[in-house]
Amino acid sequence: MPISQMGCCSYQSYLHPCKIQNAMTIFSKIIAGQIPSFKIAENDKFYAFLDIFPATPGHTLVVPKIETDRLFDLPDDYLDGYLTFCKPIANAIRKAFDADRVNIITIGFEVPHAHIHLVPMNGMHQADILTHKLKPTPAELEKAQQKILYALQNG
Repeated sequence: MPISQMGCCSYQSYLHPCKIQNAMTIFSKIIAGQIPSFKIAENDKFYAFLDIFPATPGHTLVVPKIETDRLFDLPDDYLDGYLTFCKPIANAIRKAFDADRVNIITIGFEVPHAHIHLVPMNGMHQADILTHKLKPTPAELEKAQQKILYALQNG
């Protein structure tokens, strides 16, 4: 199904957040393999994948495998491991896209499932991730994925 037809809890919900109780979030559906993604990394607690409407190329989402709306409502063992999981991914993104830094952004209103945005940036002009959204093709997303995966594997 095209992303534009996913309905509630889709990426279209940036304007209309899904508030349905007991419904799987789009992130849980991605983790479960019900919706395809450009996966970057995964372990027993977290799943990282490219944002399909990135602020900058390489913009990656890191999502816990449990549904919790607010980041700081996660169990302590998740909070303890979050940045450790993100660190090699952020370093790979920085190298793959020649970014000055990879910033962590946690807004969380667009999807009711805690998540961290890893956004490669070279200045404040790239900090607007809410209204400045690129529309890459699937081929461009796959190329970005491959660049990050290569950097992850080759340090």
